[in-house]
Amino acid sequence: MGVIAGLVAALAWTLASSIWRGLSTSLTALELNGLKNAIACALLLPVLLFLPWKQESQALLWLLISGGLGISLGDSFYLAALRRLGTRRTLTLESLAPLIAALGGLVVMGERIEGQAWLGAAMVSVSVLLVARQSPPDGTRERDRGRNVQWQGILFALLAVLCGVSGAALSRSVLISTDLTAWQSAATRLLGGLLLLLPWLRIRMLFPKPHPNHRRWPRVLLATLLGTNVGIVLQQVVLKQLPLGIGITVLSTAPVMALLVAGPEGDHPRAAGVCASLLAVSGIALAVLA
Repeated sequence: MGVIAGLVAALAWTLASSIWRGLSTSLTALELNGLKNAIACALLLPVLLFLPWKQESQALLWLLISGGLGISLGDSFYLAALRRLGTRRTLTLESLAPLIAALGGLVVMGERIEGQAWLGAAMVSVSVLLVARQSPPDGTRERDRGRNVQWQGILFALLAVLCGVSGAALSRSVLISTDLTAWQSAATRLLGGLLLLLPWLRIRMLFPKPHPNHRRWPRVLLATLLGTNVGIVLQQVVLKQLPLGIGITVLSTAPVMALLVAGPEGDHPRAAGVCASLLAVSGIALAVLA
């Protein structure tokens, strides 16, 4: 069940990322993140209304903080990178997450990293270098195609990884030490993400006028349902049911799945791009399963 949940979550994130990437909107990454979190919290309102605050107040507080880090900050950086780099390149850079988590364990907790893990880290590093050298997809806005803007996209993707790893670590520590369900954990994290974004949200952003020809609202709802609701709930299932290394490996198959949406986005991965995606997933498997 955990492996299936992880694969479906990776596919949901890939499809949602492609939808967000193709969405024509004047909203900033922060505003877009706030919009999707508001919709996601509304969809999970029945869960939020019955959270066990009396019994698990401390655990829920940590989940709120986890959501602030991983969903509010992390997803905002991710959406900013997505606009500049496209789905495939952004998701390949996101594959650094398990390696950053392992290095964090080495520095903070003195955990030992085996030689096989270092080989995996080298493979992922090569995939990142390949991505950094590639051109942006054809659909990228002209102002986002400049070299400096592309490097900004890479920086945003790396910041998204750091925030996401921190949020996931907090979330997993709560999940394995309490009886909270994946639904309760996901809903609380989304609420934490929304609360941190509220100071930046404007009233006009909450009710953007959709462009009739592009049917913007159905795409916003579909992307939110796939990436935010389904993706995060299944991520919590994986973190609760699978060992951390196996769980991260399954969740990190998104770079390969992103090859499926490269064509519709005007992205031309060529041999180097395909190699980068495969190297990223293979490197993760070597590193976390060492």
